[in-house]
Amino acid sequence: METPETLAIIAGNGTYPFAMAHGARKAGVKRIVAVGFSGETREELAREVDDIAWLRVGQLGKLLAYIEKSGARAAVMAGQIAPKNLFDLRPDFKTLFLLAKLKRRNAETIFRAIGDELEGIGCPLIPATTFMEDHLAGSGLLFGPKLKPRVGDDLRFGHEIAREVARLDIGQTVLVKNGTVLAVEGFEGTNECIKRGGALGRGGAVMVKVSKPGQDLRFDVPVVGPITIESCAAAGVHVIGIEAGHTIILERQHVAELAAKNKVALFGLGE
Repeated sequence: METPETLAIIAGNGTYPFAMAHGARKAGVKRIVAVGFSGETREELAREVDDIAWLRVGQLGKLLAYIEKSGARAAVMAGQIAPKNLFDLRPDFKTLFLLAKLKRRNAETIFRAIGDELEGIGCPLIPATTFMEDHLAGSGLLFGPKLKPRVGDDLRFGHEIAREVARLDIGQTVLVKNGTVLAVEGFEGTNECIKRGGALGRGGAVMVKVSKPGQDLRFDVPVVGPITIESCAAAGVHVIGIEAGHTIILERQHVAELAAKNKVALFGLGE
């Protein structure tokens, strides 16, 4: 892909938008504009970009108008929106019209429709892994202590189950122990799934997080970071499996330090 002169970041929560901005600058993007959401996006992002618009979740009309006016010729989604805020959605007319056209309303169909709207104003949505190559997970043991021999079986089993759950568009994370599924991620999100599975596993659960088969890389790319390690450690989960080449690791140095401190192993599955 040719590096755009102006990039629009549609910024959710966490540090992902910051990493995206830094990666884009490194790749030669001259101007970065962002759309931030009240109650989600960190205010400090304003210092990392050339211009930013603050909107409420659901204001699609204003989002499109701002991006079109900015002159951006590529947009990227970086960071999630908390499920609780999706329940508090107060859509504008543009969003209501978009939702009315969808037969099935889930993250994939909604984001795909937003991508179509962006395409319509000449600003296509690009993969969320763009400019993030330095953050993609490798294979094998990445951080933390060596794995016990029996853990490999649970990692393979968890990977198989998680891929099937993701294919059904339920969630991307499962927790397993000794060949038994303890918890499956639903709308509550990864951290709540970790709490449930960790409590049931009583110190022996293995977490596996995957991408959806045939994943549209413009959105919903699996991400792990310091919060993931801390959540697992608090729940007594000491092994995390992620897909190599398909998962973004944020704040890698901090993750490495937390993994060592809490004896949590992060393992890259596949090539």
